[in-house]
Amino acid sequence: MLTRLIVYFAYFLKASKRYQRTKLFFYDLLENAGSPLKSYFDVFMICLVMLSVFLLIYEVDHKLGESEVLFERCVISLFIAEYLLRGWLYSDNHKIILEHYEKAEYLNVPFRLGKVAGIILAKKIKYIFTPLALIDLLAILPTYRPLRVMRIFLLFRLFKLFRYFNSIKVFARILVSRRFELVTLGIFLGFLVFIGSTAIYLFENPANGGQVKNLFEGFYWAVVTVATVGYGDISPQTTGGRIIAMVLILVGLGVLSFLVSIIVTAFNEEMDELRENSTYAALNRFDDFIIICGFGRVGQHIARQLEKDQLNFVIIDPKEANVLKAKRLGYLVIHEDASKNGVIQNAGINNGATAVICTTGDDVINVYITLTSRHLNPGIKIISRANNQDNVKKLYQAGASNVIQPFEIAGMVVAEYIGQPVAFEAILGIIREESHIIMETLCVHPGSFIEGMSIAEIDFEKRKLMLLGIISANPVHQKHKNSYPIKNQHFYFNPESYFVLRDGDLLVVIGREYSIDYFRDQIEKSRLKRGRKR
Repeated sequence: MLTRLIVYFAYFLKASKRYQRTKLFFYDLLENAGSPLKSYFDVFMICLVMLSVFLLIYEVDHKLGESEVLFERCVISLFIAEYLLRGWLYSDNHKIILEHYEKAEYLNVPFRLGKVAGIILAKKIKYIFTPLALIDLLAILPTYRPLRVMRIFLLFRLFKLFRYFNSIKVFARILVSRRFELVTLGIFLGFLVFIGSTAIYLFENPANGGQVKNLFEGFYWAVVTVATVGYGDISPQTTGGRIIAMVLILVGLGVLSFLVSIIVTAFNEEMDELRENSTYAALNRFDDFIIICGFGRVGQHIARQLEKDQLNFVIIDPKEANVLKAKRLGYLVIHEDASKNGVIQNAGINNGATAVICTTGDDVINVYITLTSRHLNPGIKIISRANNQDNVKKLYQAGASNVIQPFEIAGMVVAEYIGQPVAFEAILGIIREESHIIMETLCVHPGSFIEGMSIAEIDFEKRKLMLLGIISANPVHQKHKNSYPIKNQHFYFNPESYFVLRDGDLLVVIGREYSIDYFRDQIEKSRLKRGRKR
């Protein structure tokens, strides 16, 4: 009966949306490094830990009032709640129960609840003995006042800061990664101190006119000497003692230099990863951003424009020179190959990215990045660069939303306007944004006043605008001339005056910025006005 009840409850938890949401909330609060909630919680806990430590130090010479005692109890209650919640998050008990129950049902063997309980208990015990969990537990113990000896564990409240400072975690991880070198150095240092303390005791004991009264004082002197601190409270008086001191000082300098070189080398090796982690953390704070793959000439122009438009973006490039240039400009950059699944996934293609721009100088790499991006996020917008006309179709087949050929476009502009220098300079001015004339696209929203109107009725000349063309996927327009196919759409260059605008059409216009903004506002207001009337 008990077994059946526990299995039923496990299925209930598995199906419960409220339980899953609750657990996800506490996971984001306590464990998820990419969650904004955890950042706020960490800052709060750092302040709380420091306040509790100051309060316990204050208690050494002062008697706590009722408000201080109440505050300490609240702090400890929060510590206990955090400790229990982390233990709860460490493993999913209902999943373990259901896994073994369903396996037993499939194999037609008895389901042993005791064995499963042992597995669950073993996992919880494993969590209890993890270093950070032990620190959490020892940080709670100082509040047990009948045992004053427990107050020594006050220091573990400071160790709790390991949980909330990422830099401390990184330093600890670096030390762990060099544990072999550090252990070897520690063993050598231990032998050195043992030999030095024994030798100084033999040479500097009171019988020989020295100051070292026992082996512990010899050990103390050896540690101070190896560390090159030299307090001077114990000074060698004999020739043998002074020789031992000189040897320990010289060897101590070598040991310290070796220790520093180990740590510095480890930090240098980890520095790139630390920078990338900070980049990923910065991306997690953005609600939307653009991924630029490749920081060559084209990528640099795109990045400058996005920065000017105050849009968030991240650059991915495998070339160190491009990465260094992006860092000098203050851009977020990841030093990796974007064609790898893990790189572009970690960059947030499914977590805030709105578009991927492939701007590398190699069409093959652009195809790989496009394939990877489309596989990871079928709905994301992908704009890819093509250097060769033969690769345009391949990029569309790989999943590109739009393909741009910068060299072909430049050639077409030069060929079209080489005989018209004034027009040519105007076009260059628009592209470089050297004048107040800009090029923009305006959408024909459903319900706006221009929906159903012809080009002649809008009278762009009166609005101080020039209509360059219309982008549309509506098959009604295909009867018009000057149609250029774009993926799933057509571009109608210089449309006739009787061209009737439909819902979803995009107007490509040239004009002064305030003229375009005024026209856009009229479109938006008319759409909203008609929406209210309906």
